[in-house]
Amino acid sequence: MRFGAHLPLIDADGSGHVPLAGYVDAAREAGFDAISANDHLVFQRPWLDGIVALSTVVERSVDLTLATTVALPVVRGPVALAKAAAALDLLSGGRFVLGVGPGSSAADYEAAGVSFEERWPRFDASVRVLRSVLTDDAVPPPDRPIPIWVGSWGSAAGLRRVAHLGDGWLASAYNTTPGQITAGRDLLHRALKAAGRDPHAFPTALATTWTYLTDDGAEARTHLDALARMLGRDPVTLADQVLIGPAEECAAKLARYADAGVGQVFVWPVADPITQLRRFGTSVIPHLS
Repeated sequence: MRFGAHLPLIDADGSGHVPLAGYVDAAREAGFDAISANDHLVFQRPWLDGIVALSTVVERSVDLTLATTVALPVVRGPVALAKAAAALDLLSGGRFVLGVGPGSSAADYEAAGVSFEERWPRFDASVRVLRSVLTDDAVPPPDRPIPIWVGSWGSAAGLRRVAHLGDGWLASAYNTTPGQITAGRDLLHRALKAAGRDPHAFPTALATTWTYLTDDGAEARTHLDALARMLGRDPVTLADQVLIGPAEECAAKLARYADAGVGQVFVWPVADPITQLRRFGTSVIPHLS
């Protein structure tokens, strides 16, 4: 299993925005393989633009993969997103992975003046436009095809879409479980075979894996409750879908995801992010990488 660190695009714990350069340095030193960012136009708290944030750390990331987990081509516009993706890939020396999804926020669509109810057909069309633009000599095209990973919570229709449109599956960590990943990968493999594609060459990653490692039960509950309020989720259900608590328990949970076929996990600390990356690097990554 490999690990990516999600850029702290929001001030999750009220302590202020974290300097991205120092965060990327900590991720690289802790043994992470990738840096990621995702999209929201509208959220309960100010949200840094993911594409801009990634562009500011291209040089600082050195040899780490850069990824969107996910970007919203319908909201951003597929041509504009393709141009940004090609630029990130070129400036990083071919280290970019374009993760895309329709998004689940009606507020984002309203802000962009796009019908939320039309997101699915618009998304399918947008991914096809992305691939077309990324091979256009006017972009300029990268030296190799940019992998396009498609986000899905794991429905049968969503996984058929992943199989037909994507080069990898991005599952949402706080909307799934190891058992659901196993069932989803069975569905995905059948869809890939039906499309004449090799299931064994198709990666599965877990995105937006909210994280806080602590042996203090009260501290863990405080962060879990705050996260549940921010996401509008039930904290009891959410507890099984995030990595908040003792490092040993979190590593065991990740091992179950590895057994289910997840090859990469993108973690996002809910507080004290640089210290949490370092702790994750010493107490979790060595047991799973």
